[in-house]
Order: sequence, then structure tokens, then C-alpha cells
Amino acid sequence: MQDILTILNRLRRPRLLIRAARIGAREYSRDRHLRRLLGYTTLPRPASALLRLMDLERDLDDRRRQDDAGYSLSRHLDLLIAMMGEAQLVAATRPSPEG
Repeated sequence: MQDILTILNRLRRPRLLIRAARIGAREYSRDRHLRRLLGYTTLPRPASALLRLMDLERDLDDRRRQDDAGYSLSRHLDLLIAMMGEAQLVAATRPSPEG
């Protein structure tokens, strides 16, 4: 099974969308953003949250590619911002490769 961060790094999305998400990720607030996006009262661990966000984003990206009228650019951006924020938390909790 591939590592979650490797999978995330292999995603290909429009450059402008990623650039906007990186800017938004600077202000990422796990409590505020995740509750709004996922609707959980108790927040999941970062890796679990990231997997759920990736599923939601994949569905939304499919809608974008199909020019679906229900596609929401702002929701897509919110999901990418949250994914970046959660990925930072996942990376920070990993043991260092040096031991």
C-alpha cells in the first residue's frame, strides 16, 4: 500500500487552484475548517481526516473535469486547503528517518 503523503504528492490539479490553496493553507484552522467540511463533532486524527478529505476532493475533481453544473470552485479550494493542513500534521507526527 502506498503512503498517504506519497499519494497526495502525486495528485495533479490545475496550477492556479494549488497556488490559491497554498495561500489559504497559511490560515488553516483545523477546528473551524474540518468541522465545516466533514461535519464531525469529534475531529478524527489527521491521517483519517486526510483520507476522508481526499475522497471528497476526488469526487469534486471528477465533477470539475466533467464540467458538471454542480461543481463548486470554493468548496474544491476549501478541501484542498484542508488537505494541505492535514498533510502538514501527518508529516509532523511521523518519526524522523534518522531514528
